[in-house]
Amino acid sequence: MTTVAHCRYMALRHLRALARQPWYVAFTLVQPIIWLLLFSELFKRVVELPGFDSGSYIAFLTPGIVVMTALQSSGWNGMSMIEDLDRGVLDRFLVSPASRLALIAGRIIQLALVAAIQSLIVIGLAFVRGARFDGGPLGVAVLIAVSVLLAAPFGALSNGLALLVRKEESIIGAVTLVMLPLTFVSTVFMAKGLMPAWMRHVAAFNPVDWAVRAGREALGAHVEWSLVATRSGWLLALAVVCGWFATRAFRTYQRSA
Repeated sequence: MTTVAHCRYMALRHLRALARQPWYVAFTLVQPIIWLLLFSELFKRVVELPGFDSGSYIAFLTPGIVVMTALQSSGWNGMSMIEDLDRGVLDRFLVSPASRLALIAGRIIQLALVAAIQSLIVIGLAFVRGARFDGGPLGVAVLIAVSVLLAAPFGALSNGLALLVRKEESIIGAVTLVMLPLTFVSTVFMAKGLMPAWMRHVAAFNPVDWAVRAGREALGAHVEWSLVATRSGWLLALAVVCGWFATRAFRTYQRSA
């Protein structure tokens, strides 16, 4: 069987597991929805500050919450790998002809679907709350795409770490350590021009900021498509690197098993 066929079968396996617990998507949205509703009210007057380039804070905030939600879902994706390790499921796959790439790709495909559904729900809720996006359906589609592009590398990274550390506590600590700085040292909550200079410099190398800026730009009235394409390309390159890392992590696991 080809690698593509292996990826399809592994994706179906994880999608069936998701179908058996559809409330998982709803539970993962609780925190982002709270942030969207509370922060959009708490900081809605921040748009009055000189240099803030948006007239509506909830419209400004929505792409950031969409991206943050995708980041959180991808960060915890390695927990299912830990579960497969503990149950011996992964060991059975590793002694089969199953492609190592497919073992990662199947999880990422399921993660991409979850991220897309979550993005649609957050965007829909923001629209109900009064957010309007000049970019229209195309801009929304681009925002969902970049959220998936962000989820893919961090999902692969989470699974690779799971293969190396093999403990839920370690994954929880690592994910928390990574997610919080990446979220707050970005333009998720604040316009770039109003951030401290050192944060602006760090954000330039932050994948979360790449996704937020690309999605926010696509939702604008006058889209700079070169910026969207550049940031999306960087995210795609990061996904390839993290996918390679996760696949190589199988060798480390097998040597120590």
